[in-house]
Order: sequence, then C-alpha cells, then structure tokens
Amino acid sequence: MVKFIFRRLFEAVPVLLIIATGTFFIVRLAPGGPFDREKAVTPEVEAALNAHYGLDAPLHVQYFRFLGNLLKGDLGPSFKYPGWTVNELILAKIPVSLELGLYALIIAVLLGVTAGVIASLKPNRWSDHLTMTIAMAGICLPTFVLGPVLVLVFALKLEW
Repeated sequence: MVKFIFRRLFEAVPVLLIIATGTFFIVRLAPGGPFDREKAVTPEVEAALNAHYGLDAPLHVQYFRFLGNLLKGDLGPSFKYPGWTVNELILAKIPVSLELGLYALIIAVLLGVTAGVIASLKPNRWSDHLTMTIAMAGICLPTFVLGPVLVLVFALKLEW
C-alpha cells in the first residue's frame, strides 16, 4: 500500500506541472491584462504596475519565477485586492469552505447510506431501480447543471 501511495504521489508531480504550465500560459495569452478593468490609467502608471507585479519581465522569466514561487507555496500578490496576497485570501476563506464541505459530506453520507439500504432491502425491484437511477443521475449530472437546479428548487421554490 505504501508503494502504491508513493507511486501515485510521484505520478501527480508531472500532472501538476502540466496544469500549472497550462494555466500560466493560458492566462498570459488571453487578451487584456489584470489592470484593464480598472479605470483608465496613463501608460506610466500601467508600466509602474507591471514593474511592481513583475509583469514587465520576459515571459520565460515570469514562468520560472512563477514555478519557483509555487514550489515555495507562494501564490503571489492579488491583482484584485491591493495589499493582500493570494495565500492570505485563501486562508481567510478556509473556515467557510471547510464548513460547507462538512455539510456536503454529511448530506452525501446520509443520502448515500439511505439509498443503499433502500436498494439492498429489495434487490432488482422498483425501489432498487429507482434509488440507483437517482444515484446515477446525481453522479452523472455536471455540477454546473445540478447546482443551479438545486438552488432553483430549494432557494426559490421552497424558500429555504
């Protein structure tokens, strides 16, 4: 088991490198920049902002700086919230994310165990097929489809 875990961790390194590289270059190749949505600034101010955030360096220098910072766990400064780092913003939101994750886990376990018990009581009967169909629909529907449907039902229709 230990060998399996280490092999999986070793295989995760190139996958994470590919994801980080793809993300870096897709963001850099997208039109516009991080300061385009703000009010219009003079070219001097834009140059100063780019120099402050290291965006004036050649692309390969920015990439290797980005990878080096990732290895140290430094996600850099926030372009949207001046004076904050991305790490600080993430750390500030971790308690809420953990709470939501805990609620989701509790609901998933309760519904999953209940559905499993119902399905196992009468195998190959209508109750088994119905619960397994609902479970498969929940697994197969993408979250960007299921999420708004659940919001519509629980927030707008049931007003919870």
